[in-house]
Amino acid sequence: MKLPAPVSFAVGLVPALAAGWLLFPRLLYRTEAQPLAFNHKAHAEGGMACTDCHAVAENGRFAGLPSTESCAGCHAEKGESKTINALVASYVEPGREVPWLVHARQPDNVYFPHAPHVTTGKLACTRCHGPEGESTTPRAYQVNRLSGYSRDLWGPSMTRAGRKEWQGMKMSDCIHCHRAGGRESACLDCHK
Repeated sequence: MKLPAPVSFAVGLVPALAAGWLLFPRLLYRTEAQPLAFNHKAHAEGGMACTDCHAVAENGRFAGLPSTESCAGCHAEKGESKTINALVASYVEPGREVPWLVHARQPDNVYFPHAPHVTTGKLACTRCHGPEGESTTPRAYQVNRLSGYSRDLWGPSMTRAGRKEWQGMKMSDCIHCHRAGGRESACLDCHK
């Protein structure tokens, strides 16, 4: 029995769309492990603020991740924790930087100045980075096999449906936030 053309089309289209929607993201991203099982919550409960390790640089950008030297200020010797022992043995003693995989790394043509957002705008770190300070282990780092950027730029799903405010760092997210705050920006404010 031959199916009518529209039915044949739908029978082929629906599985192709489902495969593309469900399988393509799984193929597009690979998961990589962080070099150490860093516990943000233990540091936050110990009284440390985000800016104690992620300081704003003079040019307005975050300096990024703390240097091994700054970690060694508290963790210069091995102790009872396997993670601290690994930090000391692999990075502190040999004087190597920890090769953290950065979720928030923006494309090379983007300049994101933290200073106006954090100091002038008084935005909390959680507004863009979510509840990172409550994590006891690093979350999965998913990298786009084509672009080399973190999945965090797009967010947890291609549809972006049901995402939280901090899940995704697309340009449209920045524009939406600026407009909601009554601030318009020109292209060259954020792009090189």
